Amino acid sequence: MPYEGEVSPQGRLVVPGARLLAEGAALKQFSRRGFLAGTGAAGLLAADMLLTREVQAQRRTDRILTVADDFADTYYPDASWFLFPGYKTSWEESQWILNSLRGALNKRARLAAVGYSNQGLDIDNIVIAVIEHVRAQKLTKLFFYGHSFGGMVATQVAARLLEIHGVEVQFIVLDSSPYSKHDVLDQSWFDGVVFLYERGFRFPSTLRGGYELGERVIHKDERSWRQILDQTLEQLSPIAPSSLLIQSESAYIYYFDGSRFAGKLGGAKMAYIGNPRDRTVRYQTAVEAWAVAFKANMVSSSLHTEGARPAHASPGWNPNVYRPVLEQLLDEHFPLPRGGSRVTVF
Repeated sequence: MPYEGEVSPQGRLVVPGARLLAEGAALKQFSRRGFLAGTGAAGLLAADMLLTREVQAQRRTDRILTVADDFADTYYPDASWFLFPGYKTSWEESQWILNSLRGALNKRARLAAVGYSNQGLDIDNIVIAVIEHVRAQKLTKLFFYGHSFGGMVATQVAARLLEIHGVEVQFIVLDSSPYSKHDVLDQSWFDGVVFLYERGFRFPSTLRGGYELGERVIHKDERSWRQILDQTLEQLSPIAPSSLLIQSESAYIYYFDGSRFAGKLGGAKMAYIGNPRDRTVRYQTAVEAWAVAFKANMVSSSLHTEGARPAHASPGWNPNVYRPVLEQLLDEHFPLPRGGSRVTVF
């Protein structure tokens, strides 16, 4: 090939810089707006990846997430609620749930949630995190709130605390909690998640987000469009639980056997609250199974969260439905001194 300024085999003069001019002309045809948009999108993607990596790195261990409440922190320094989050519930959503229920819960104890490690669900590590918090805060009264499948976790952790550390939980609230895998209505997808997890397959977050959107649109009657958008976007954000955690949660539900913990909770009181319209967990079979297996501990299994949307374990979205139910339970089974239940703190 001739150099610029030489004559080509076809007898044409290659003018110096002609190639650069041609390339420059071609660049004019490229949209400046498109270039800037592409550059901006690439920058946002890179920033999101870095943020996601940083957030996930900070969530490699189980952590107790406290929610400050001046009233509870002052009057109940030795008592605490522990919220055990449900399936696919992020650390931030767990704290949001506690804030939503603050007016009902803070009259008995301080507020804390269990943040599950993104390395996967591990009951031994959760028990360690809870008992270390109990000792550090010098707690003597523990109240557990099991949000959806978190009721399974709360029950097992309560049994382990009593068996290993001699610490007895006062109260366990089961909010729409399945008793076994048979109570999960979406069995085909559920079985598939566990099957793939056990064979080492990890769902990409984008695939999970697509499923989230589809599942919520199918059950549109349970949610508003705002809830559909918010819950779907959360699964695509840096704060979302990892695919590993979600799949390990599925496996935990799949193999959970509540009968192993029956008779091992000491004097802990249990209460089941839920909604017969639940389309995630089969309410009737779940509540009956819990009531039979934990007959010695169950003090209430008939209170409903009627009017909540979605019907399944949604205290964050429906605090006005959940608070009266919880207040009724607590006033009946953990009455305050005369006049104490009249205190209203938001």
